[in-house]
This record gives sequence, structure tokens and C-alpha cells, in this order.
Amino acid sequence: MRRFVIGSARNLIESSRQKYQFERSILSSSYRFLSSSPAADSPSSSSSSSTMAHLVSLSTINPKVIECEYAVRGEIVTLAQKLQEEIQTKPDAHPFEEILYCNIGNPQSLGQQPITFFREVLALCDHPAILDKSETQGLFSADSIERAWQILDQIPGRATGAYSHSQGIKGLRDTIAAGIEVRDGFPADPNDIFLTDGASPAVHMMMQLLIRSEKDGILCPIPQYPLYSASIALHGGTLVPYYLDEATGWGLEVSELKKQLETSRSKGITVRALVVINPGNPTGQVLAEENQKAIVEFCKQEGLVLLADEVYQENVYVPEKKFHSFKKVSWSMGYGEKDIALVSFQSVSKGYYGECGKRGGYMEVTGFGVDVREQIYKVASVNLCSNISGQILASLVMSPPKVGDESYESYSAERDGILSSLARRAKTLEDAFNKLEGVTCNKAEGAMYLFPRIDLPEKAIKAAEAAKKAPDAYYCQRLLAATGIVLVPGSGFGQVPGTWHFRCTILPQEEKIPAIVTRLTDFHKSFMDEFRG
Repeated sequence: MRRFVIGSARNLIESSRQKYQFERSILSSSYRFLSSSPAADSPSSSSSSSTMAHLVSLSTINPKVIECEYAVRGEIVTLAQKLQEEIQTKPDAHPFEEILYCNIGNPQSLGQQPITFFREVLALCDHPAILDKSETQGLFSADSIERAWQILDQIPGRATGAYSHSQGIKGLRDTIAAGIEVRDGFPADPNDIFLTDGASPAVHMMMQLLIRSEKDGILCPIPQYPLYSASIALHGGTLVPYYLDEATGWGLEVSELKKQLETSRSKGITVRALVVINPGNPTGQVLAEENQKAIVEFCKQEGLVLLADEVYQENVYVPEKKFHSFKKVSWSMGYGEKDIALVSFQSVSKGYYGECGKRGGYMEVTGFGVDVREQIYKVASVNLCSNISGQILASLVMSPPKVGDESYESYSAERDGILSSLARRAKTLEDAFNKLEGVTCNKAEGAMYLFPRIDLPEKAIKAAEAAKKAPDAYYCQRLLAATGIVLVPGSGFGQVPGTWHFRCTILPQEEKIPAIVTRLTDFHKSFMDEFRG
């Protein structure tokens, strides 16, 4: 019987193959006939192709796409990538051997190693067939095996390649909610949590929800992470800037918020929300709890949604500061769901984990009515779901190994080693910037960046104008060409008019920091000498 079935199958395959070859030859002949016919080469056909090619142009695409900008991966990064290609084909083409990307918070691309426990659990979840093998016990920690089983039991079909619930896998949201409760000391509801591919889609989702037209405004810090200006532009809203005070360590003054709110309202703008980035990007400040209370009170009094970007909550480097979530602060003030609308964003890309490419994150949405929550869910469901690896990582970040677990000591050593190294790198770069002529740099209290101010000579500003570039962009481009160091000009983040800055990550590996300092110091001296007086 088996031979009969196999023989029949072979005959069917051979018949299908012959039929496919016959149809292919007919199609090929037809194509050759059509392509060699006079009509195919006629002027009218050529004209039609030319017309088709111009149906989509800069003048016909959505102007909001043209308006939005994202400096972190802008012109200077494109130039850096071109230089890197040249170095690979001709190593002695430039006065440096490698491009040092200090432009973006992408830790693992610069050598940071992933947390072992997290990757063990991910590997086991993605290939559960090895969980029952005897060799696995010797290769993976007992708690990573146990956690993988727990997570797989929460996933329908135990399949990490399948779609999940549009809000994210319920068991993983339960874990994240429990982690938030441990962090804040207040209850968290898993139904308030929407798992997303990093924090960025969550930000876009909220802008899409809140912005109805250009008459709707979003209060954003200046300097700000360009995701916010880009997202507001794409969704057709108005960015309402409030300036952080560089003289007080990038302080956020409620008086500045009130001033910008009143100015916008006088222009007919309905301000819908306030964005606060804590710890700050690109500025690296960590807000004091009393300051946060004043911000919460301001949002409550003015009826604003508080959009709290808290993706750097693990990145605090000074003993006198501590991260407090805005949910914890507002709940400790006695406010709850009926008092303030609050959206908190978290990501697996930052902290000590740096899993940028895994695209995991979540937003916790509180203070919204059931009818609006249904609309948020509808928007989330349009994208089906976030990726499962990112969902698993988000749950691990909020529920890492605990004291007594087999992996706890190695996990703690990895975490503490990364964070202490980041603190040292931040201090080394901060000191180096403050030694440069005309450069002042505030302390990096947290996050992954420094945002020094640079006072450029008038001749350098005129040279930048002649090159049709912002002065800080001109400086950064010259720096790249001379040293291979990639920085982001402050003009890409916004700044007080007439001031110039650049953003530098603290992420290159610690052994490379001295070389960066040397290259930067030598270039800066040469640049200032060239344009002095």
C-alpha cells in the first residue's frame, strides 16, 4: 500500500512538473512577443512610462512626511555610513580606522553584552524542543529553564512564532503588572498594559489618539527626543515647546509650562498633553520627586494627559537622585484613575539590558474611560500584535532573577557591571567636554547621553552659513570627517535660539573612551584655531 501511495505521488509530481514547464514556455514566448512588438518601443509607451514614474514625487506625497525629521539617523549618520563603506574597501582612505557611533542609544552595537538570563530564557522559549533534553540541564540555569516553561505555558500553542492578543500575552502582562507593583508600591492592572514593539509605536499610538488637527498641541521639552516632534508632525498636530533650564542642570520649571500653555491657548491651540522625559533625553537630568509632584498638579489642574517617557528608569548614576515613576508620584499624592490621565512608556532597548533590536516595550494607560480604552485597543489591533520575543523580554525586564535564584548572582554582577561602567564613562566624557575651549557640559545624572553647549567663533558660524548648515551641524560634520566620531547636532533636538549643542552617547566600550577623548580634544583645538579671531 505504501509503495502504491509513493508511486502515485511521484507520478503526480512529475505530471505537475511537466505542466509547469509547458506553461512557463508559453508565458516566456508571449513575453518575448510583447517586448519585441512595435507597440512596446513606441514613443507613446515611453511617454506613458515617464508619466508613471512621476506619479509619486515630493510634490505629491503626504507633506507631513516631508515635514517630519529624525536627526538621530539624519545626514551626518548617512555620511558616516558612507565613510564606513570606504574604510572597508580601502582601509587607509581616511585618517581613522573605524567609525565611532556616538549618535544613538544602541548599546549592543557598541559591544555591550546581553544579560545571560534573559537570553537563556528567550532561546529556550524559541526552541522548546530542547527543554526536555538532558544536555540542557548543563547548558542553562535551572531558573531560566523554569521561567521558560512558565512563559510557554502562558502562550497559546507554546508558539513564539504565532500572533498573540493585540494587547500582548495576558500572562506576560500579569508579570509586568506585578513588577510595576513591586517598583511603585501601588496596584497595577494588566488590562492597563499594552505591549508594543519598543516604546516608539506606543508614542505614535497616543499621538494618533490625541491629535485631531493642527489646532491640537502637545507640550514637549526642548531639547527633546526627535521621536516626539516627528510623531506630532506625522499626525498633523502642533508641537508646543517648553524650554528646559540649562543653567539649573536642565531643570523643568512649572512656570515655563504655564507660560507656554497660555501662549498657545491665546493662539487658538488646544493643548492636549504634556510630554516629560525622565531621565532626560538628550539632557540626562533626573527629576526630583517634588518637581514631579508639581508637574502632576499642573496636569491635573489644566486637564492635560501626562505622557511619561520613562525608558531610562534604570539609568541613574548619581547617589543623590533616584528614579520615581509618575504613576507612583501621582498615586502617592492621593490621585487615581478619576483624577489624572497618565500614560507611562517603558522599553527593553535602554536600561542595562540594551536589547534595541528585539523591539520590546509597553505603555501603561491609566485614567481613560472604558469607551476610549476600546479605541486604543482598536488601534493596537490594526497592527495585530507586537513581536513575541519583545513581549517576553519586557516581562523579564520587569521580573528579573530574585535573591535565591540560581542566576541571581551572575545577573546582579552583569547588571551592576554595566551600570557602574556607564557611570564612569559619563563622568570621563563630562570632564573631557568641560576642558574644551568654549564648551560647557552639565552633569549626566542619568540616561545615556551628554548634551554639551558649544560657543562657536563668529568665523565658524559664517562658514556654516556659507555651507548652508546649522553651526552645530557644521561642527559635527567636520568632526566626523577628521576623526570618525559621530555626534548629533543639537539643532536636531531643539535648543534655545542662538545656542549650539551636540549630543554624545556614553555607550562606546570603556577601553575606547580615552581614544575618543584624545581625537575629540585634538580636533576641537584645531577647529577653534582655524576659526579664531
